[in-house]
Amino acid sequence: MQDAAPDRSLPDPAAVRGTNQSGMRDHNERLVLSLVRRHGALAKSDIARMTGLSAQTVSVIMRGLEEERLLERGQPVRGRVGQPSIPMSLAAEGAFFLGLKVGRRSADLVLTDFRGRMRAARRRVYRYPTPDAVVGFVREAVPALTGELPPALRGRVMGMGVAMPFQLWNWVSVLGVPQEEMDAWRHRDLGAELGAVVGLPVYVQNDATSACGAELIFGTGDRPKDFLYFYFGTFIGGGLVMNGQLYLGRTGNAAAVGSIQVPAPGGGTRRLIDLASMSVLAEAMEAAGEGSDHLWSQHDRWEVSDRVLEPWLDQAAGALAQATLAAAALLEIEAVLIDGWMPVAVRAELVRRTGAALLRLDLAGIEPPVIREGTVGADARALGAAAIPLSQRYLIDQNAAVREG
Repeated sequence: MQDAAPDRSLPDPAAVRGTNQSGMRDHNERLVLSLVRRHGALAKSDIARMTGLSAQTVSVIMRGLEEERLLERGQPVRGRVGQPSIPMSLAAEGAFFLGLKVGRRSADLVLTDFRGRMRAARRRVYRYPTPDAVVGFVREAVPALTGELPPALRGRVMGMGVAMPFQLWNWVSVLGVPQEEMDAWRHRDLGAELGAVVGLPVYVQNDATSACGAELIFGTGDRPKDFLYFYFGTFIGGGLVMNGQLYLGRTGNAAAVGSIQVPAPGGGTRRLIDLASMSVLAEAMEAAGEGSDHLWSQHDRWEVSDRVLEPWLDQAAGALAQATLAAAALLEIEAVLIDGWMPVAVRAELVRRTGAALLRLDLAGIEPPVIREGTVGADARALGAAAIPLSQRYLIDQNAAVREG
C-alpha cells in the first residue's frame, strides 16, 4: 500500500487549536502527529500557523518527537528571505502496529509501520471462526511477523487492533455451522486473551467500521469530510465518517448498513445484507455449478461466469443505490465509498452501476452524494485494525469507542 497522499486543504481551525499550557503536552504532540499524517510533511511554521501554538512551543514539541524517532527531517526548503524551512514527516520506523481481521471465512494478521504501510502479513482460511482457532493463529503468526523486523525495531511494536463482526453467534444459520461452536464467542474475551498472548494493548472494533477507519487514516487522494462507506466481505458492512471523524455510535455499531431495508426484486423489502453480499454471489455460483471457495482465499481474480456475475452486480448496485438514498435523506454526506474483498475491475464496475442506479431514483429534495471507489482495497479491515492502536496512542479526536483487552 502507498503512503497516504498529502491533503493540503486548510483544516478546521476549531478542530486543531493547540494550547501552550504545559499540562497539555501529550495533546499537543498528538495534534502535531495528526496534522503531519493528514497533510504530509510540514515545517514548524506551518504547524504554528495551523494550531495557534507559539513557535517556541512547536519547536520543543517537534524536537521531542524527532528524538523519539516519530518524526524525521526532510530536505531544507529555501525561500526568498530568512533561514530555510525544514519539513518534518512521519518516520516510517517510529512505531509498528499489528492488525487482526477475524472474518467469517478467514483471519488475516498484518504488521504495519507508522506510515500505514504493510510490512508483513499472514492468513488463515477456515470454514468458520472459533476463538481457539483465532488465538492459536495469532500465537503462531505474531513471532513470524515481528521476526521480520530488525532486532532493534521489535520493541517498537506498540499494540494490536482486532477487527471482527459483532455477535458472531447470531450467524449460525447463514454460515451453516454448529451452534455450540459459535456459542463460545458469547463467553470469551478475545481482547484479553490476545493481550496475554502478545503482551501488548489490544483493542477490538467492528470489522466494517475498522475498514472505514483505514480509509479515513490511510486512504489516498481527496478524502471527503463526510462519507458513508460500504465494504463487501462475506456479508456487506459499513462505516460512517462525519466532519472528518469516524462515527461509532453508543455501542460501536453505528452504520450497520447491512440491516437497512431496501426494495427487493419482485416486490416487498429485504435487508441490504441479503441482496448485496458476497455470500449471495457464492450461493448463485454454487447453484450454477461453479465452485465459490476461491472467493475467500484470494481477492484479485474471481473465476465466475458472466451469467452469474452480471445479475449479482445489478442487484447489488440497485440495493446500494437505495441504501444510499436513505442515508442521504437523513445525513448530508458528500460521498459514498465502495470497497471490498474483490478484484479492482469488479469494484470499479460496481461503483459505475451504483452511480447509474442512484441517478434513476427519485432524488427530489436530495443532493446525491458522489459514488466513488475506496482507495485502501481488499486489506482494509486488517489495516483498519492496525490503525486502532495507532489512533489510540498517537492521534487526536478519532472518537474511537473501542474495547481494550
